[in-house]
Amino acid sequence: SKSSSRKAGWQPLPSPDGHGRWPMFGVHLPGTRSMTKASDLFVAALEAEGIQYVFGIPGEENLDLVESLRQSGIQLVLTRHEQAAGFMAATVGRLTGRAGACLATLGPGAANLVTAAAYAQLGAMPMLMITGQKPIRSSRQGHFQIVDVVAMMKPLTKFTRQLVSADIIPARVREAVRRAEEERPGATHLELPQDIAGDQTEASLIPPSHSRRPLAEHKAIERAVTAIRDARHPLLMVGAGANRKTTARMLAAFIDKLGIPFFSTQMGKGVIDETGPLWMGTAALSDGDFVHRAIDAADCIIHIGHDVIEKPPFFMREGKRTVIHVNYSSAVVDPVYFPQVEVVGDIANAVWQLAEALEPQPHWDFSCFDRAREALQGQLAERADDTRFPMLSQRLVADMAAVLGADDIISLDNGLYKLWFARNYRCRRPNTLLLDNALATMGAGLPAAMAACMVHPDRKVVAVCGDGGFMMNSQELETAVRLKLDLVVIVLRDDAYGMIKWKQSHEDYPTFGMDYGNPDFVKYAESYGARGHRVTAADAFAPLLREVLERPGVDLIELPIDYSDDDRILNEDIPRLSAALT
Repeated sequence: SKSSSRKAGWQPLPSPDGHGRWPMFGVHLPGTRSMTKASDLFVAALEAEGIQYVFGIPGEENLDLVESLRQSGIQLVLTRHEQAAGFMAATVGRLTGRAGACLATLGPGAANLVTAAAYAQLGAMPMLMITGQKPIRSSRQGHFQIVDVVAMMKPLTKFTRQLVSADIIPARVREAVRRAEEERPGATHLELPQDIAGDQTEASLIPPSHSRRPLAEHKAIERAVTAIRDARHPLLMVGAGANRKTTARMLAAFIDKLGIPFFSTQMGKGVIDETGPLWMGTAALSDGDFVHRAIDAADCIIHIGHDVIEKPPFFMREGKRTVIHVNYSSAVVDPVYFPQVEVVGDIANAVWQLAEALEPQPHWDFSCFDRAREALQGQLAERADDTRFPMLSQRLVADMAAVLGADDIISLDNGLYKLWFARNYRCRRPNTLLLDNALATMGAGLPAAMAACMVHPDRKVVAVCGDGGFMMNSQELETAVRLKLDLVVIVLRDDAYGMIKWKQSHEDYPTFGMDYGNPDFVKYAESYGARGHRVTAADAFAPLLREVLERPGVDLIELPIDYSDDDRILNEDIPRLSAALT
C-alpha cells in the first residue's frame, strides 16, 4: 500500500559529553563558558524546540546556517519555490500543533514567503520563517536586494525580529516558537543577518517553558449552561478553533451524552465523525443550504471554536436566537456575528465543564432538524453515480469517499470543487480534509499534501487541485519525486479559472478573461519522474484511483471536470429546495 519507506524522525539533542558541551555543536550548558558559532546555536535551539524539518531555498546569506543544518538532526528539504516551502511548513504546524519551519534568503526569497505567512496567520497554523540578510555592521553592496523584511512581515505575523547579536538567539527562537504555537497559533519570523550568523557567543539554550491555558470562569459556564438547558432546539456548531486533539475528544463525549445535533464550518470538518446520525451538514455556503434550515429552527447555537476568518457559516439576525461563543479568546464582533454569551478559556475544558453540568432535557425537541437532515442526505446522493463526462464534482467526491479510508488525507487547493468537498465529503477523523477557508489561496494544495505525506507516511494522501492552482506550484512535483513520497495528485482540468468564471456567470457578466491553455499533464508529470494518467470516462476514475494508491511513488491523474451546472445547483436549486422545508 501507499506508505513511505523512509520517515525522518526528530531525535532529541544528545546528552552533554561530560565537558559541558552538546557534542553536535559544542553548545555549552549554563554555568560553563565556551564560545559557540551563532548559526550552530540557532540550529541547536530549533532542535530543542522539536523542529524536524526546515523547508526552503537558501541563499548566500544563509550559508553558515545551512552548514549548521548539515551537521544537525534536522532535515533540510530543498523546494523549488519559497511559497511552497512556507505552505509545507504551515501544514506541518497544522497537523502536529508544533511550529513548522521554513527558510529563505533576503529580498526576493523573503518576499516569496509573504503569501505563506498570510496562509499560516489566517489559518491559525504555527510556523516559523527564517530569512537571511546582508551583514548589518558593514556591507559593500549598498542596497542591492535589500528589503525591510521585518517591517514587511509585521502585519502578517504574531512576532517578527531581526537578530542583532548572537547572544539574543536563544531567547528569540524560544519566543518565536512559543508565540507561533500558543492560541491562537500563527506565523512568526526571525531574520538572521550574515555577519551575526558567523559570530561567536557564550549564550546558552533556553528550555521550553511549561504552561497551561486559562480556564473559563465559572459564572460564564453557568450562564451558558442556563441558556442551553432552557432552550427547546439547541444546536452545536464546530469551528476551526475546535480542531485540536483534546477538544475533539471532549466534543465527542459532549454529543454522546447530550444528543445535541451538530454542524461544522469548513475548517471544523472532521473534528466530530460526520457519518453519525446527529450530523446536520457543513456550512459550505453562508445561507440558503439545507443546514441553514436547521439553523433557522434553532433557538440556541453553541459555537465551539468559531473563527471569523472563515466565511460566515450563517448570518446572525438580532433577536432570532441565543448564540454562545466558546473559544480561547473573546468574540470578534462584526455585523453577522455578535454572540450574547461568551465562554472564554481553554475550549476542551469548557466543553467538559458544560457536559458535566448538563443532562439531556425532556423539553428539548430536535424533530425540527429531522426534515433538514433527511433532505440534505437525499441531495448529497444526487449525481453521485452520474456517468456524464467531463466528470461532475459530485461524482468526484462520491468516488473518492468510496475509495479512501477514514484516516486517509485529501488536500484541496482552492477552487469551485472545494465547496463540493466541504458539503458532500463526510469526514470521520480530524485533519483528513485539508482545505483553506481562511486565506483561501491557490497553489497550496500540492505542497500541503507533500507535508502530510511526511508527517503521516503511513496514510494515503491525495492532492486535489484545479489546473490553475496546480500550475502555481507544479514544480514541486520534482521535490515530491526527489523525497520519494507516496502521493497521488488529481488535476481537475477545465482550462479556466473556474470559480471566478462561475461568479462571473452568476453576476450575469459575459465570459471574459478566464480561459487559458494547459500542458499535456501526463507528459508533464513524466518529465519530473512521476507517473501520469488521463481519465477518459467517469466510470474509469475510481478503479484508476484504487490502482495508483496501492503502489509507491508519485502519480498524477488528469481528470476533465464539468462545472457548467454548478451555478444553477448552488445558487438556485439548493436554496429553492431548502426553502421548501420551512
